[in-house]
Amino acid sequence: MSDRTMRAAVLTGAGKLKIDEVPLPEPGAGQVRIRLEGCGVCASNLTPWEGPEWMHFPTEAGALGHEGWGVVDAIGEGVDGLRPGERVGGLSGHAYAQYDLANASDLVKLPDALIDKPLPLEPFGCAFNIFRRSDIQSGQTVAIVGIGFLGAILTRLASNAGARVIAISRRDESLDLARRMGAAETIRMHDHWQIIERVRELTDGKFCDRVIEAVGKQWPLDLAAELTREGGRLIIAGYHQDGPRQVNMQLWNWRGFDVVNAHERDPAVSVRGMREAVDAMERGMIDPADLITHRYPLDQLDDALNATRDRPGNFVKAIVLTG
Repeated sequence: MSDRTMRAAVLTGAGKLKIDEVPLPEPGAGQVRIRLEGCGVCASNLTPWEGPEWMHFPTEAGALGHEGWGVVDAIGEGVDGLRPGERVGGLSGHAYAQYDLANASDLVKLPDALIDKPLPLEPFGCAFNIFRRSDIQSGQTVAIVGIGFLGAILTRLASNAGARVIAISRRDESLDLARRMGAAETIRMHDHWQIIERVRELTDGKFCDRVIEAVGKQWPLDLAAELTREGGRLIIAGYHQDGPRQVNMQLWNWRGFDVVNAHERDPAVSVRGMREAVDAMERGMIDPADLITHRYPLDQLDDALNATRDRPGNFVKAIVLTG
């Protein structure tokens, strides 16, 4: 490999990939090139990895990787405020590779206090943006349906805000994590009606002021609605991308709760969430090491994707180390 090429993952079909040697990307105006240290593996990658009809193969080099972090390597025309050698995280779209390009405005500097920590910053920013949209206040009862990476962070943020958190998840390891993150109550996600009755008991029949659905499937969405009190707020944090959803509009009408789709698409909002996440990490509120449980080299991206799908053992989040 020359100094003008890099290694990057290319998805060649459903459940198949290869590592190619491709030209090093050059930053345009307003862009920087990042020498990546790694990239987080997002659950949103799983549907493309399965190869649905709408997916086109082969993908662009590094595609689907959007949780990268690393060191600024080169700067395009008109970039102010960033210099080569500075460590950054942020928004980019081809980070399953050794290098990627990003708009300078979409990056956040990583402080020296986090220098030794692998840090896929983008999903941490997502969690903080979801929390803001949730409007969680002290004294509220908050149910979080699905304790993966996002659900665990939201449990910590809600409990720190003074809310009483009821964590609901299917794996015992996830419920243990929720308790460590501050959940007051935990419920195994097994039987729809038993969960509803248990939450009814815990809330004296009122149900929850806020319910965050963080799974992305039909059943947890149905369950989350059942747990939301009259006049409460249902927050959809799960990424629903495998087809249409049906909702019980009779229930939604009767309860009169607000529904928030907490997926941000404005890069400026994403950057704000990432800055808030960095601040929380510097203050010791969140330690990314608690949530990054599985690490893989770039050559084993397929194993990282499969682990994200199958969630073995204590799995919370996988990262791919590309540096």
